[in-house]
This record gives sequence, structure tokens and C-alpha cells, in this order.
Amino acid sequence: MLAWEGAPHARVELTLLGRAAMRRLNRRATGRRGLTDVIAFALPQPDGTVLGDVYVCPEVAERWVRGRGRGNPKGPSGGRGNGVDEELVRLAVHGTLHVLGFDHPDGPGRTRSAMWRRQERYVRRLTDGAR
Repeated sequence: MLAWEGAPHARVELTLLGRAAMRRLNRRATGRRGLTDVIAFALPQPDGTVLGDVYVCPEVAERWVRGRGRGNPKGPSGGRGNGVDEELVRLAVHGTLHVLGFDHPDGPGRTRSAMWRRQERYVRRLTDGAR
């Protein structure tokens, strides 16, 4: 994905966290008390490259896939998808796009944003061979 984005020298690390650890990270990073599915941090380097960390909570991804997360506009997938594996790919892509500087609006325009469309193209590209 980094090569597709023209960022082959960027480095993004992905960490999977349990619910309690993700809650603590969300609180420390954003001041919000709730559980979230993905958090991303970027650290641009003086040479123009980017280092990034993406944290994903698989338990939240599973909850979204099982339908308990439907109706929450803050989740990257809105409960859509074809399984937990695809949702984990979606969250990793979502966080990576944030590391690379992409953003989306909050609320209903989120799923119509350019970032969202880019995200879903990558998810299809990365998961089509897995089916």
C-alpha cells in the first residue's frame, strides 16, 4: 500500500491491542474515555519520510462485523464487510492513510469522502485474492 501511495520509504508499524489497552491509549492520546477501533500517529522526518504507528483493536473489529457496532458513525466500516479479516485490513488501511496525511469529515459525509473511497479501493485490492 505504501508503494501504491508513492511512499515506499515511509514506515508504518501495526500493533494489535486488547480492549483495555486500546481504551487507555484512546484516553491518553485523545482525552476520550471510550473504546475505539483504530488510532494512528504520524511522525514526519526531516528528510521527508514518515514514521507511523497504527493501533487496531481486533475485538472492536469483531463487534462491528457481528453487527453490534451498526449505527455508530465513528467506525471506519460502519459494520459492513465480509468478515473480521476484511475489517482488520480496513482498519489497518484506514490508519495508514491517516499516517500518510489523509483525513475525512466526521458525520454522514465520512463514507462519501475521498479518503473513504481510497480506503475501500485498497481494501478490495488487498482482500480480493483472499476470497
